[in-house]
Amino acid sequence: MQKYGVNELRKMFLEFFESKGHLAMKSFSLVPHNDKSLLLINSGMAPLKPYFTGAEIPPRRRVTTCQKCIRTGDIENVGKTARHGTFFEMLGNFSFGDYFKREAIAWSWEFLTEVVGLDPNRLYPSIYEEDEEAFEIWNKEMGIPAERIFRFGKGDNFWEHGAGPCGPCSEIYYDRGEKYGCGSPDCTVGCECDRYMEIWNNVFTQFENDGEGHYTELVQKNIDTGMGLERLASVVQDVDSIFDVDTLCALRNKVCELAHTEYKKDETKDVSIRLITDHIRSATFMISDGIMPTNEGRGYVLRRLIRRAARHGRLLGIEGKFLAELSAVVIEGSKDGYPELDEKKSFIFQVLTKEEEQFNKTIDQGLHILGEMEEAMQKEGTTELSGANAFKLYDTYGFPMDLTKEILEEKGYTIDEKGFQEAMQEQREKARTARETTNYMGADATVYDEIDTAVTTEFVGYDKLVCDAKVTVLTTEEEIVEALTEDQRGTLFTEQTPFYATMGGQQGDKGVIVCGDAEFKVEDTIHLRGGKVGHVGVLTKGMIKVGDTVTLKVCETGRANCCKNHSATHLLQKALKTVLGSHVEQKGSLVTPDRLRFDFAHFQAMTAEELEKVENMVNREIRAGLPVVTDVMTIEEAKKTGAMALFGEKYGEKVRVVSMGDFSKELCGGTHVANTGEIAAFKIVAEAGIAAGVRRIEALTGDGVFAYYKEIEKRQAEIAAMLKTSPAEIEEKIAHLQAEVKNLHSKNEALKAKMAKDAVGDVMSQVQEIKGVKLLAVSLDDVDMNGLRDLGDQLKEKLGEGVVVLASVAGGKVSLLTMVTEEAQKAGAHAGNLVKGMAALVGGGGGGRPNMAQAGGKNPDKVPEALKAAADILADQIK
Repeated sequence: MQKYGVNELRKMFLEFFESKGHLAMKSFSLVPHNDKSLLLINSGMAPLKPYFTGAEIPPRRRVTTCQKCIRTGDIENVGKTARHGTFFEMLGNFSFGDYFKREAIAWSWEFLTEVVGLDPNRLYPSIYEEDEEAFEIWNKEMGIPAERIFRFGKGDNFWEHGAGPCGPCSEIYYDRGEKYGCGSPDCTVGCECDRYMEIWNNVFTQFENDGEGHYTELVQKNIDTGMGLERLASVVQDVDSIFDVDTLCALRNKVCELAHTEYKKDETKDVSIRLITDHIRSATFMISDGIMPTNEGRGYVLRRLIRRAARHGRLLGIEGKFLAELSAVVIEGSKDGYPELDEKKSFIFQVLTKEEEQFNKTIDQGLHILGEMEEAMQKEGTTELSGANAFKLYDTYGFPMDLTKEILEEKGYTIDEKGFQEAMQEQREKARTARETTNYMGADATVYDEIDTAVTTEFVGYDKLVCDAKVTVLTTEEEIVEALTEDQRGTLFTEQTPFYATMGGQQGDKGVIVCGDAEFKVEDTIHLRGGKVGHVGVLTKGMIKVGDTVTLKVCETGRANCCKNHSATHLLQKALKTVLGSHVEQKGSLVTPDRLRFDFAHFQAMTAEELEKVENMVNREIRAGLPVVTDVMTIEEAKKTGAMALFGEKYGEKVRVVSMGDFSKELCGGTHVANTGEIAAFKIVAEAGIAAGVRRIEALTGDGVFAYYKEIEKRQAEIAAMLKTSPAEIEEKIAHLQAEVKNLHSKNEALKAKMAKDAVGDVMSQVQEIKGVKLLAVSLDDVDMNGLRDLGDQLKEKLGEGVVVLASVAGGKVSLLTMVTEEAQKAGAHAGNLVKGMAALVGGGGGGRPNMAQAGGKNPDKVPEALKAAADILADQIK
């Protein structure tokens, strides 16, 4: 048998299934797309889920892939055994409602025996114990003797994941020979040892599980094949483990070279060698897909892998930074199948080196402090590190808890993890109540404090809404990064921007920033110290790196509406001063695309007449079509022109003066319309006090005004339709209805009182005595459950002590109510059990407390029988 390499096997598999009519698709990114159930892609099927569920139409009904995958569930065992790894490639062939078991089984056998050349006598199929169809195919069509076909139960050979599509599996095992066995005489397929290795898994998705264990046959049956490439390579190359296959072996040897050591000489060192070999593969592939080291989610998975690898490098005595050098070996060995590794080589090296440098600083300090803590533990005679100390390492020295745990475990120590979590929670609570974390400037400490002070942004958005610029800095919500990738939130900084940053009450622009296929949705634009403008949002697709040239596009509608609202605040301020007096002083404002808000000094609520005057004045200046002119001058020159400046506001050497005809002149750095006529209309929608001597006006402009009136008209029409009248006659109709309701309410109350009184009067003669306990069991017509409860209370009061049972039929349905007084309960009567027994007779169910219970039923004819049974049930209850 030829010992094919990993890259050859991958190519052979994809080409084989292409010859069977499959579309060979590129591996999907490790970052799941529109799938919040996964942190990272962990199987060949995972990115194809929309095709299996029918949510998306596949490009072809037969597909084959070699998918890069990461699983970290067994991360603690990586290195400790030669079986465990976090990164692997999964070969897969998939059928979306096309071929099924016959073809899947035949092709898996053909590929393994004829293409790869494995000995058929060393291959053993397994099936789900109840899958006779698969047995027949293997036995009758493939010619495999029955004794070589192994039947396994649901735990091994039935794939399901909660509710949804599921089905039986058929696996193929390869006998690697006695040298890999456990030596047991009954060692066979299914044994836990390394002799019989599962190398192929056909999943026959043919059922739908409703989540309750009920299975129905699927109309569209699918095939989902999974086969670990490295595992297949270890069989084909006849090597001990995945760490000995050609590509991993080259990487493993490089680790040994850097560590000046040999593999298989010292088991402790072998653990570190295997761990580094695995983790650097995962890290390299993750970074190539734009994942960056962070403190949460998939970013934290990457950071943990890098830091574990870096620490085990130290344990092996590797000096200096070494991860980028190892990454080069990963890239060289895998670029045939994944060309993106080579394309992003320098970027991958940069991220690894930066993270390694950062960790080296952390680990030196952390190890020193941990060493002191270990000494203290020895003196105290304890083997458990306190939660407070573990938290101190994490919080003060940035030492990850899982790393502390790993280091201590190697020395036989443990951590008080519960105490650690309590300390973490306590700190969160303190932070939430105090919020005193500030930087040198006395502001809240944020990731933005770490940006180089030399970074600045030129605003070019007064006269354009689109521009190209270079990315200077990228951050997540916690740290500066080299790239942002799909679904990551963060802030993007560029050399120039047309986006207006939130300032002077005007809300920052929204829009998009694009770079090739990548798209960053800007949800807010913020102004930071040093003239920096940050575009805050989320990368909806692709990846953007520092140094990329991007195209920034401001949302035109949003900006235009902001301009209208901002210019209107200038007109509003002047109108308020004119109508209310010169004491009016701006105390704050908010300008968004939807509305404007203006806070001003005034000491009483504005009258309706004053509001109307202000509104009319602003609309008059809008209709006048005043030119809006901006001049840049010194603050002294601006004051000479009579421009209004905000009290206490800090202005630079040069200021912008915005004039609207001769009506308004203010210092302002915001964006405005070119002519007041563009505002179109102005409407005050609210006026209220917000603090002593401060009032707030909320208003709309332009399309917002028309939308406001349109909404009022719509609601008016809806109300008129409900009242079966015209909008003009709504008031008259409401007055008429109010009088009618008042009259009907009075009549209804009187009738209810009469009915209740009559019912009570009529039925008290029907009281019977059961073993010394009074029982009143009666039937009433057309009374709902609320009515029964009211009557029940009255009858119970009338009865004094005993049991009240009421039944009523309304709308073809039976209502039952039982009430039991305290003395009757002491005698053994129980309302819940009583009503339950009666409900069974009327075809229903119910229950309740000992003192009161209710039930329903759907058989009105049985009500007399149920009432009669009440006496017998009660008799059985009474002691």
